[in-house]
Amino acid sequence: MNDSSPSRLDLLLFARRVVVQQARAALAQLDRWIADEQRREAEARRGEEMRPPPPEWLIERGLDKRNQVAVHTGDCWKVTRSGRCVGVSRTQALDALRHQVPACTYCRPDTALSFLE
Repeated sequence: MNDSSPSRLDLLLFARRVVVQQARAALAQLDRWIADEQRREAEARRGEEMRPPPPEWLIERGLDKRNQVAVHTGDCWKVTRSGRCVGVSRTQALDALRHQVPACTYCRPDTALSFLE
């Protein structure tokens, strides 16, 4: 055996150092990913906390925005979030029903408002 070549023990110790170095790098990467995810989750929580509460009542408007199509409760599942609905107060919802704007047949805002025709 040549004296200048590394021994088996030297090679094993070198391999161990390489594995330790790679493990540290992998752990550092995982720690960065964890920190990024924690930051994203915290931002999402803050966003949810800052979001205004949904309106209790909605008026769905037609394509020209002047035409009122229907009155909905704020949590109506039929309403699309296409920007055609506007949140209104209880008084405005009742006023729309009085002016013959139809009530949604799914969420029945007229019943929830105790509106009698």
